[in-house]
Amino acid sequence: MSRTSELTFAPEQDQPVRYMERTRSYYLGLGYENPYVWAHYIDVPFSPLKKPLAQSVLGLITTAVPYDSDKGPQGQGAPYNAAAKFYQPYQQAIEKKIDLRIAHVGIDRKNANMEDVNCWFPLEAAKRVVTAGGVKAISPNFYGLPTNRSQRHTLEIDAPRVLEMLQADGVDVAVLIPNCPICHQSQSLLARYLEAAGISTVVMAAAKDIVEYCGVPRLLFSDFPLGNAAAKPNDIVSQDFNFQLALRLLESAPAPRTTVQSPLIWSADPSWKLDYSNLDKLSSQEIVRLREEAEQVRITARELRVSSLGT
Repeated sequence: MSRTSELTFAPEQDQPVRYMERTRSYYLGLGYENPYVWAHYIDVPFSPLKKPLAQSVLGLITTAVPYDSDKGPQGQGAPYNAAAKFYQPYQQAIEKKIDLRIAHVGIDRKNANMEDVNCWFPLEAAKRVVTAGGVKAISPNFYGLPTNRSQRHTLEIDAPRVLEMLQADGVDVAVLIPNCPICHQSQSLLARYLEAAGISTVVMAAAKDIVEYCGVPRLLFSDFPLGNAAAKPNDIVSQDFNFQLALRLLESAPAPRTTVQSPLIWSADPSWKLDYSNLDKLSSQEIVRLREEAEQVRITARELRVSSLGT
C-alpha cells in the first residue's frame, strides 16, 4: 500500500463556507448586477482587558429581535420575515422574560435550529460563568444591533448609540453574536468601534470570511450554520464550552486579528455547507420565485425602515 493511499484527507467541502463569494453569486444569479461591497480594513483597533474577567461586567450584543406575535411566523421553519426586522438599537433587561427570534434575517433555514435561543444568544451560559466566578456580572441589559447594509449608518448612528448603552451600564467587555451575513459585518463594525472606545470585545461567529475580511480584534469561529453561531441546539455542554472559549480568547489574545476556531463539529457529514444560497442546487423556477420574494422583502424592509426612522 502506498503512502498516498494511507492519507486520510477530509472531504473537500469540509472547510469554512465562503459566504461573501456564495452571496455574491447568489444575487448575481437572481439578476442583481451590482454586487455588494463588503467592509474591509487593514488596521484593527485593539483594547486589552483593563482588569481580570472576574472583576469585569460583561455585555451581550445580538442581532436577534424580541418576538412579536403580530409580525407573522418566527419559529422553527419560518420563512424570511422582513416584517419582524428592527432598525434602531435597543436594550432589554436580562431579568425579564426573553424571547428572541432570528426569522428576520438570512440564516441557514435548512440546517440551523430556530427554536433553541441558546444557539444564538448565550445568556444562560453567561449566567453559569458568573455563578462559577469567572465573570463579575452580566450587565443589567442586553443590547440589540440592527442588521444594516449601510456600513456608514452602522458606524455613525447605531454604534454610538450602543456604546452609550454599554457605558451607562458599566460594561467592561462585550460578546457579540451575529446571525446572517450582513449581521456578521454589522457586528464586526461595532466590535471595531467599541474597541476604539476602550471596551474589549469578542465576536462569536459562523461566517469566518466576512468577519476576518472586515477585521476585528478577536474572533471565535464555530463552523456551524448561520444563525447558530453560539452553540449546538439543546446541548448545554457545547453552550458552555464555546462561551468559555470566547472568554479565554478575550483574556489571551495577544494582538488584533486573533482567530480561534472552536473544535466542535456540527455534523460528521459536511454536506450541509452546500445548501446556503447555492444556485447550483436550485431549479430555474425556484430562482424566479426567489427573485420575486427578494423584491418583496426589499419593499417591506424599505417601508419599515422609513417608518422606524420617522418615529
